[in-house]
Amino acid sequence: MSASPRRNRAIAALAVVPVSVLLAGGLVWQSSYAAFSARTENSGNSWSTGRVALSDDDRGAAAVTVENMVPGDTGSKCIVVTSNSNVPGEVRTYVEDLLADRGLENRIQITIESGTGGTFNDCTGFIPEADGATGTLAQLATADTDWASGANSWDTTGTPGESRTYRATWTFDTTGMTQAEIDALQGARTGLDVVWELQTTDN
Repeated sequence: MSASPRRNRAIAALAVVPVSVLLAGGLVWQSSYAAFSARTENSGNSWSTGRVALSDDDRGAAAVTVENMVPGDTGSKCIVVTSNSNVPGEVRTYVEDLLADRGLENRIQITIESGTGGTFNDCTGFIPEADGATGTLAQLATADTDWASGANSWDTTGTPGESRTYRATWTFDTTGMTQAEIDALQGARTGLDVVWELQTTDN
């Protein structure tokens, strides 16, 4: 029983020796190591989001306001939409908030074209560049309901100040209606909101 503790101590002492040697060797290697070195650095990297902004020249007024219409009346109004975005995108036109009244929304034919020239409420000098959305107010309210289904696509480059003119041409069309049906529309009122929305596109 008395020999066992001494054997344990001896083993422990022998185990310490290699560790001490290894540590000493490591210190010697570190103190004698040297090398050439060089580095370069690219600093100041950052990420920021782009900005999209869209406005028009309506100054808070509706582009089309027609009172006291009679069958066969027609007219055109223009509005200029400007992109102040600094990233590329696509503008599309759609409608929302249709006001339905006795079917008058089915009798107002409208075509919305895009092009250049003209100003708010004045289409002088307007030059269409592509076929636009066309149909009755009710049809447009069903077909063009958001950006995904919108019409009059316009690709912007991301240069602030880009603009496009839109011309809305409307007609109160009573073709095929009886006199009684036409008379039933007296005093009716319809309307909708036209929306231009810009969404960014892949670079």
